[in-house]
Amino acid sequence: MLYFVGTPIGNLDDMTYRAVETLKSVDEIACEDTRHSLTLLNRYGIKKPLFSFHKFNEKESGEKIVEKLKNGENIAVITDAGMPVISDPGNSLVKTLIEEGLEYTVIPGATAFVTALVLSGFPADKFLFLGFLPEKKEKRTEFLNKYENFDGTLIFYSAPHDIVKDAESLFLAFGDRKACALKELTKIHERAIRFNLKDGFTAEEKGEFVLLVEGRKKDDLSTVPAEELLLKYIEEGMDKKDAIKRVAKEKGVPKQEIYKLTVN
Repeated sequence: MLYFVGTPIGNLDDMTYRAVETLKSVDEIACEDTRHSLTLLNRYGIKKPLFSFHKFNEKESGEKIVEKLKNGENIAVITDAGMPVISDPGNSLVKTLIEEGLEYTVIPGATAFVTALVLSGFPADKFLFLGFLPEKKEKRTEFLNKYENFDGTLIFYSAPHDIVKDAESLFLAFGDRKACALKELTKIHERAIRFNLKDGFTAEEKGEFVLLVEGRKKDDLSTVPAEELLLKYIEEGMDKKDAIKRVAKEKGVPKQEIYKLTVN
């Protein structure tokens, strides 16, 4: 049997009794970073052979795990924090386990985006978790355009060196909306930073972030004149070029038609 085991996202006291018992019972533990995981495992007196399973060796290590399972071993998979597979290695392994008819299960635990959603105060009845944004600008734009009209909360993960860029990308794609960046979840210095996308992210760029953005409001802009809509977006802080593209898209007309409004 393979066990995907959820681990704490910050506070080590969030380890569940079932997770501890499972890790104590298996033959070996696959860790995203064996050195990092030792802190947690030592805290709970878990002494088991460890081997690495991360995005750079996922294929090779996955094959190793499958072989061990076929030999009758029980294996646990953990990440540095949170639930395996969620924005972490494991998807390809699950696919292989299904294809090979090998048993696996999940030992539930903390997940950063769920914790952040509740803390943010944004609507939780409808939401989309979208993970990390693509690195390349054109890919980001293409990706975000798919979710522009979603009226539920949008949730992203953001690294400290990307948080400013991510917030800017969201503004360019969605216009001004309320946002909330959460860091140090479950720790002493847990913090929720609330801001408007038009103002950008101006707090300290330190720590891993969960970035939440409100969904599109149900206001109907179809009857608003293009010139008025263009002025609205520019006054909100959007670059004129981006505002032209946005209005053209919303009105379903060529960008040249909207550009004429700025030179008349």
